[in-house]
Amino acid sequence: MSIDLLPLLAPIALVLSAIVGFAGRGRRPRIALRVAEGAALAVMAIAITSALLLILHGPADSRLAGLSGVGFSVRLDALSVAMNLLVSFIGWVVVRYAGTYLDGEARQGAFTGWLCMTLASVLLMVVAGNLAQLVLAWIATSLCLHRLLLFYPDRVAAQRAARKKFITARLADVALIVAAVMLTVAYGSTDIAAILSAARHGTGGGLAMVAAGLLGLAALLKSAQFPTHGWLTEVMEAPTPVSALLHAGVINAGGFLLIRFADVMLLAPGVLAVLVLTGGLTALFGGLVMLTQPAVKTSLAWSTVAQMGFMILECGLGLFPLALLHIVAHSLYKAHAFLASGSAVETIAANRRPGPVAIPKAGAVMRAFLLALAIYAVVGLGFGFQHKSPQAIALGAILIFGVAYMLAQGLADAAPRALTRRTVVYAVATSLGYFALQALAVWLTAGLLPPAPPPGPLQWALIVLAVTSFGLVAVVQAMFPLWAYHPAAAGLRVHLSNGFYANAVFDRLLGGWRLRNPA
Repeated sequence: MSIDLLPLLAPIALVLSAIVGFAGRGRRPRIALRVAEGAALAVMAIAITSALLLILHGPADSRLAGLSGVGFSVRLDALSVAMNLLVSFIGWVVVRYAGTYLDGEARQGAFTGWLCMTLASVLLMVVAGNLAQLVLAWIATSLCLHRLLLFYPDRVAAQRAARKKFITARLADVALIVAAVMLTVAYGSTDIAAILSAARHGTGGGLAMVAAGLLGLAALLKSAQFPTHGWLTEVMEAPTPVSALLHAGVINAGGFLLIRFADVMLLAPGVLAVLVLTGGLTALFGGLVMLTQPAVKTSLAWSTVAQMGFMILECGLGLFPLALLHIVAHSLYKAHAFLASGSAVETIAANRRPGPVAIPKAGAVMRAFLLALAIYAVVGLGFGFQHKSPQAIALGAILIFGVAYMLAQGLADAAPRALTRRTVVYAVATSLGYFALQALAVWLTAGLLPPAPPPGPLQWALIVLAVTSFGLVAVVQAMFPLWAYHPAAAGLRVHLSNGFYANAVFDRLLGGWRLRNPA
């Protein structure tokens, strides 16, 4: 095998380990577990080697192992290497964790096999150099994950979640398949590099614009955007390693698709506007519902809904380097959060001590927001606001609203001075981190991902709408403790905790409530 096809060795190793896993029967298939962990380590080594090849030789596209544009090929660039490293690392962690977590389960071998198959499919997707491989891996990822979600097939909640996931995933598959066909016709090639190069020069016509719309639809369905988000919040019946893999890896497929075809997406400003509206609504909706959830894993699931919405918003604004940075940061955080959720609950239960709560009044909230924006402006001037796109500046302002919420706690009358000092330090550090990481992401993807286009009237309206919406929600959230005990607030909390019943409507449409426990 040629060195340019080296990344394909990773999914091959995982498929072989999956075969061993399926053959491993009994409650403790030691050989299957050792082979799976060995394969995961080999995958990490391959990912690191691929990164070194990129650094030494620059971006490259492999030859096609196939015929007539259909087969296997590798696109080695900053995007595929970053995703390869991310998936291989999280995969290794999840494989190790699952070996202990599922110890004693009668079907641990089969679980290990499907886990390896899912990882293999994701790796095949992120390094894909042609449309056929991308579509094949996209579909395979969903089908393998479906088997993991039904690891406990007799659980009614698991059946309902898997059924909704299966239906939305098949709709996403159809959208991607049609988009791939249109891109092939529009550009006369299945090679992704050739398609992106032509799209960057503005060619493709109406077929490319329709394909961009279908790519956007596939991404929205894959990333659990409102109103098809319900399945993602109901997969808690699956083992924790599945949740970690799903929320930290597989769910990012929609964002990866948009980033990979960024040049095609920029051909359709109307599609980008839909992404901004849908992603922004999902981010606000998911973030509010998350705050009302009593269960840790359910709260984390709603957090993922919100984070995926924010990532879609970033893509809609044309901030593709930042969207990639968001994927990496969120995946690492969410994998740790799910795998450590059990110990976190035990720690809180053992150490929780009731005490006075500093509730900020309206004046403290206003001072917090003004201070946060002032810190953001000063740090931004140091990094050169004049060189930043309006979209990037607006996104930073949205992020600083979260810092303002923390500042409001520190500026409350009852807050100790130590808390006030810490929140100010957090505000400065967040602003510095945003601009520094943004510069790093843009530098690493220079020449690969297009810069955000100059906003037109529609884009300006969307930017103002996004900043205003997130700002108002942040103010309301900071001031909510002032009226938390009002009867109207209690009723609102009940409706929020149920996601305003959007998921129940989706259940009824799909007939999900008809599922019954066979026992």
